[in-house]
Amino acid sequence: MTELDLSKKVADRYLKREVLGEGTYGVVYKAIDTKTGQKVAIKKIRLGRQKEGVNFTALREIKLLKELKDPNIIELIDAFPHKGNLHLVFEFMETDLEAVIRDRNIFLSPADIKSYLQMTLKGLAFCHKKWVLHRDMKPNNLLIGSNGQLKLADFGLARIFGSPDRKFTHQVFARWYRAPELLFGTKQYGSGVDVWAAACIFAELLLRRPLLQGSSDIDQLGKIFAAFGTPKPSQWPDMLYLPDYVEYQHVPAPPQRSLFPMASEDALDLLSKMFTYDPKARISVQQALEHRYFSSAPLATDPDKLPRPAPKRESRVSDFNSHDGPTVLSPPRKSRRVMPEREGFEGNAYQVDKNDDHIGEMRQAAGDNTSRNEPVPMSIDFSIFGAKPPNRPTINRSI
Repeated sequence: MTELDLSKKVADRYLKREVLGEGTYGVVYKAIDTKTGQKVAIKKIRLGRQKEGVNFTALREIKLLKELKDPNIIELIDAFPHKGNLHLVFEFMETDLEAVIRDRNIFLSPADIKSYLQMTLKGLAFCHKKWVLHRDMKPNNLLIGSNGQLKLADFGLARIFGSPDRKFTHQVFARWYRAPELLFGTKQYGSGVDVWAAACIFAELLLRRPLLQGSSDIDQLGKIFAAFGTPKPSQWPDMLYLPDYVEYQHVPAPPQRSLFPMASEDALDLLSKMFTYDPKARISVQQALEHRYFSSAPLATDPDKLPRPAPKRESRVSDFNSHDGPTVLSPPRKSRRVMPEREGFEGNAYQVDKNDDHIGEMRQAAGDNTSRNEPVPMSIDFSIFGAKPPNRPTINRSI
């Protein structure tokens, strides 16, 4: 069997359904694994012309996910080339943490918040144990399955760290989740950048909105200093020597309770340690998991009891010939037949969680039914806020 035949055989195993998302690097489909009957998500990545070479972002993601096997990290089931594109097959996840946070029909109790944060930190702790920086922590990269389990996803910006002299780009993370040392241009950093982003997610769970919404890097630093006070050299000695350091007018730190009026004392203490300016003094992910916040009452909610967006009615595929097998529904005007013995599959029609401007990545999230000819709506109905969703900052994918 030739390599082309083998590739086609693997591709024919998966029955594509509707598009879940679309961005700079390709398209994400919902699909059915005809061998197991399980729902999966397939990310089709455009490899581009031959002169452009291989998509190293995709290769890094494949390599890292093959090594990162953990209950709180998305599982890469398969990867295969087909028709000039690279296809990554992931376990299917119903929604993401951003959809949970923004759904005003959901009440998040302190125990629920503790559970979501704990799963986030467990996945991150496993990454750091394997010397991997995620570098793109944000709520819509934290996917949630039908059993309530939260998993870290999108490892396109992830890198191995630990070499003393290795330098990285500081243009990583969405700006609202970017640590101050990155905003000051450091190219040498470690796991503390992921901890800061996790603290921003913790704050967002408590407030049900992003805490630090800067419109530029300078404005982002201003938002950080307004929230936590302008750092002094005694607090962060290395700050003065960072490449893009600029002096800000001194602003005293407001009482932390004024930022998080409903948070417990243990929650405030953990937040303060995760939001420490000096990355050398910032708490590690493992230390955060051992903090008394997680052992004090109320204990974290079991994942399968966590609140999630209400499931929508399932759409049924009834317009196919049972002798020929089901017809691919997406993309439109293109159909193929797969495995005649597989028939009668059913599945939810999912909305697209629009890719952020700053990263151009795709996410799967639960939502209303869509048909082949209808425009795909956003995963979140922002009409409940009476306004459009906030504009997201942009970043470049580099080393």
